[in-house]
Amino acid sequence: MKNKCFFPMFVDLSDKNIVVAGGGNIATRRVKTLLKFTRNIKVVAPKMTQELIELGKAGKIETLMRPIKRSDFSFAYMVLAATNDWKVNDEIYRVCKEEGIYVNVADNKEKCDFYFPGVYVEDEIVIGITASGQDHKKARKLRLAIEQTLEEMTGENKDGD
Repeated sequence: MKNKCFFPMFVDLSDKNIVVAGGGNIATRRVKTLLKFTRNIKVVAPKMTQELIELGKAGKIETLMRPIKRSDFSFAYMVLAATNDWKVNDEIYRVCKEEGIYVNVADNKEKCDFYFPGVYVEDEIVIGITASGQDHKKARKLRLAIEQTLEEMTGENKDGD
């Protein structure tokens, strides 16, 4: 099957409800990126990284340390399925398709309504990069190159060096 061509679209997530199923490293990275755009993030997983737990304690995200339930998707605009169980991810995908919720299954590009891009944010500039689910390392390398070029152009370094 030929790869789908995805339209790049920038969406206002500030008032949208995002559900992340899973509490591991992938979920953590995606939550940290999403926090630049919204505070309406609910993470549901029996186990979570310490970073997600701390974000929950700080009130930056909602955390529910238990298995995901269908009711967790009520009012969700977008769901990220990032569990380490393909059966759970598959069920999340099925429910989201039934409910008309945008879904991204981290370990299965065929079950994604959208790809989660590499993101660079600096002031009003937002750049999203994807390799259409084919080569994550290439997309990351390009994001880092763009970040470095923009920092050189503006004379800024995000780390304050």
